[in-house]
Amino acid sequence: MSFIGEERKKIILDILELEGLVRTSDLSEKLQVSGEMIRRYLEELEKEKRLKRIYGGAVKADVTREESPHLNREVVRVEEKKKIGLAASALIEDNDVIFVDDGSTPMQIVYYLQDKQNITVIVYSFDLLRLIMDLYGKGLFSGHIYLLGGRVLPRYSRVAGGLAETMAENFHVDKALVSVDGFTIDKGLTGFDLERGYLLRKVASTAKLTVVMTDHTKFGNSCPYKILDLKDIDVIVTDVPQPSQWMPHLEQRNIAWINAMTEKPGKGELFR
Repeated sequence: MSFIGEERKKIILDILELEGLVRTSDLSEKLQVSGEMIRRYLEELEKEKRLKRIYGGAVKADVTREESPHLNREVVRVEEKKKIGLAASALIEDNDVIFVDDGSTPMQIVYYLQDKQNITVIVYSFDLLRLIMDLYGKGLFSGHIYLLGGRVLPRYSRVAGGLAETMAENFHVDKALVSVDGFTIDKGLTGFDLERGYLLRKVASTAKLTVVMTDHTKFGNSCPYKILDLKDIDVIVTDVPQPSQWMPHLEQRNIAWINAMTEKPGKGELFR
């Protein structure tokens, strides 16, 4: 394979990383080569286990169809998640009522709330509840804590169902901090748990600000169930610059993009 061919293959993988799917016709137009040449590139990338070919294009090779247990998620990309939590904490103001989604990335924000006054935190994850209570005991959190109730999912250490949704309706949320399993421009935020989607849409529909906290590995993935549409979110906090392909779509919906890796550590970093 020539140098130009390797460059084209890299472009294909970059697009696939963001979109989760590439089409032969689109790639042929973008790279200004024949469809036969594109199919050759896709065949080589599939042999390298970099993607999986489908009719008319290809998808990511490593897309999982099942949610990982909570303990597994906590140990992946820890440093990036810490920085995302720190950057997102700058959005939280004194007296805010915040909803913190289940997930190892939103969990990071609670480490950086010790300088916030009169914060109310709403959770439905038992792991997150234990963390906040531990910080409270150490004098690193002094706000109010509410746990939503419902059907217990032991594998994921959280609750789900209509009872949790009904309880969530009793709060006027200022900031909803949401995690994500998959994120594409056309499908928005997707996940593995149908009931979790119901709950998050209920919270986001009344929240003043909905903030997506995720590392870049979720971009381009599409999971079975809808969580939120692009129109439902206000801010994305992540660990990479905004992809140029996404800019028009995000600008059209006034969605802000925060690259946590360029943020300077705040005082909260001292407590980690």
